[in-house]
Amino acid sequence: MSAFPRTPGGNSRSDAMSSKSGGNIPTGRGQAVRVKTAKKRSVSSARWLERQLNDPYVAEAKKRGLRSRAAFKLLQLDEKFHLLKKGQRVVDLGAAPGGWTQVAVQKGATKVIGIDLLEVEPVPGATIIQLDFLDPSAPDKLKDLLGGPADIVLSDMAANTTGHAQTDHLRIVGLAEAAYLFASEVLSPGGAFVCKLFQGGAQKELNDGLKRDFAVVRNAKPAASRQDSSETYIVATGFRGGAKGQDGEG
Repeated sequence: MSAFPRTPGGNSRSDAMSSKSGGNIPTGRGQAVRVKTAKKRSVSSARWLERQLNDPYVAEAKKRGLRSRAAFKLLQLDEKFHLLKKGQRVVDLGAAPGGWTQVAVQKGATKVIGIDLLEVEPVPGATIIQLDFLDPSAPDKLKDLLGGPADIVLSDMAANTTGHAQTDHLRIVGLAEAAYLFASEVLSPGGAFVCKLFQGGAQKELNDGLKRDFAVVRNAKPAASRQDSSETYIVATGFRGGAKGQDGEG
């Protein structure tokens, strides 16, 4: 698994940020905020709140008007792999709350479509649709909205977790496989696919398919991923197929 560069002795969660992605991120080395467990607050919710209050990416996302700290994961992946370019057609699967969609717009994409089962607040410069991407009609609907095949399909989706690592891994592998099949129907030749995955060893079939359909397949863990998380991201570039439909006979 490839990793982002780290400065020796530095904080790996902030070192990957640079001027290319909009400036440095606070290191979070200041005095930590402690949250007491109130009568109406569970231990788990207190821990979550404490983590949020001490997370430099949460604070920086709020400062920049980004809807989630996850936006920095895409910024860091783009910094390393140069995925987002002006004039692109971009699809963001599982777009809620909209952080990745915002980044795609800011990077100059001509068309950005965010799709989610949930209702998502409008993102200026993007089209948000409430739709199940597993619907058989979804690929054609997306290509119609884009005016042609997509240049890149993004997915930061994660299945609901159970707390059982292997079960959660199998669930997200299944979701990643579905996203990959969707991407293969809407991408233009040379296109890219970025997808969240949890490490666990059950993704061989997925990796084999990606290596068959894309020129280069890499795995990376951006610095904004929480250190205690097993999440990683598939970055597949150079799609060898071609979407059927407008501008893509495939």
